[in-house]
Amino acid sequence: MRRAIYPGSFDPVTNGHLDIIERGCKLFDEIIIAILVNPEKTPFFTIEERQEMLAQVLEEIEHGSCRLRVDSFEGLLVQYAVARQAHAIVRGIRAISDYEYELQMALMNRRLEPTIETVFMMPAEAYSYVSSRLVKEVFLLGGELGGLVPPLVEARMKEKVAKG
Repeated sequence: MRRAIYPGSFDPVTNGHLDIIERGCKLFDEIIIAILVNPEKTPFFTIEERQEMLAQVLEEIEHGSCRLRVDSFEGLLVQYAVARQAHAIVRGIRAISDYEYELQMALMNRRLEPTIETVFMMPAEAYSYVSSRLVKEVFLLGGELGGLVPPLVEARMKEKVAKG
């Protein structure tokens, strides 16, 4: 079984993330979507909220026989990947600036754990500029999110702001 880890904050999950997952399912038998717990950041959604939303939106995407799991982790990604018996780490690349950062991370991960490969994937052109950070910024400034995030995620963002 070819197992990959797709790590990220997924705060919130975007259509770009889902596109990478769908594409990854053509390469791997199982993808673990791993939410990074970063105590230094103040997230929009809790880990539990992100896990629940991801589980729901993953039911709606095309993944064939690829198994999808949602999990969270702290610490070094390669240690998590080894513990989950993964063969690869999937990373989305939107622009050259992403590549420079991701290349550094991939090389460090390879140094720490040579058995884990990093696979860079480009999202569809429609999502090449979409990031969780940008989605939150547009949302908080009153912009429309149609086509950027699944409808469930947009609804949850509105609910969260309405509750204060």
